Amino acid sequence: MAKVDIAQQVLEHYSESIPKHIGIIMDGNGRWAKNKGMPRVYGHKKGVDSVRNAVRFCRKVGVESLTLFAFSSENWKRPEEEVSGLMDLFMYVLTKEVKNLHKNNVVLKIVGDISAFSNSIQQKVKEAQELTGDNTGLILNVAANYGGRWDIVEACKRVAEQVKNGDVSVDDITEDSFDDETAFASQQPLDLLIRTGGEVRVSNFMLWQLAYAELHFSPVYWPEFNDQELAIAIEAFAGTERRFGLTGEQVSG
Repeated sequence: MAKVDIAQQVLEHYSESIPKHIGIIMDGNGRWAKNKGMPRVYGHKKGVDSVRNAVRFCRKVGVESLTLFAFSSENWKRPEEEVSGLMDLFMYVLTKEVKNLHKNNVVLKIVGDISAFSNSIQQKVKEAQELTGDNTGLILNVAANYGGRWDIVEACKRVAEQVKNGDVSVDDITEDSFDDETAFASQQPLDLLIRTGGEVRVSNFMLWQLAYAELHFSPVYWPEFNDQELAIAIEAFAGTERRFGLTGEQVSG
């Protein structure tokens, strides 16, 4: 029996409603591993397969930006063994996966305060972004040592510096000009936020960008999050009337 191409089915049914920017909080790796009697890091390693699938799926259906929450600024507080394993995994992915991303015309952006990482990881980040920087396909944002509050504060600092230098006045500051200073400037607004693993919260992820995003919470742990689950999220998104503060009559009329 031929394997069903779920991404192609989504494209055929919802081509006019594909989110331009999807963000995913990849939750449940540790719990998935624990249920199998394995260490938490095993779940994170298995989650890399789901990352590959999500990138492939999003490329195929025409998503312009995919942002993955890989490591939050709060994750440093986790057990040392898990943090060390995550750093090793990050290094592995930067070393082994980037050439394939480049081959598929994907632009890789690491979003967050990378100064906290080792020099070797910082160098790999630099090399990966330089290699893929001129690509024209899907933008893959990997949020690492990232927090939504951090993003807002950093943007505030840049705007304050512009005011201090006389480049802009306070009255010149708008939502659009502020957005230009955030980590996702020049990318499409966030349309759809997906969180896996059954938790219903945003955990300091893309707080500025979440203003009008649709939220989808999946009970499925990230290592088991597949094409079918992504299709369910996009189907739900396609069935939502996005009003952006207007009434339903204004939108439909």
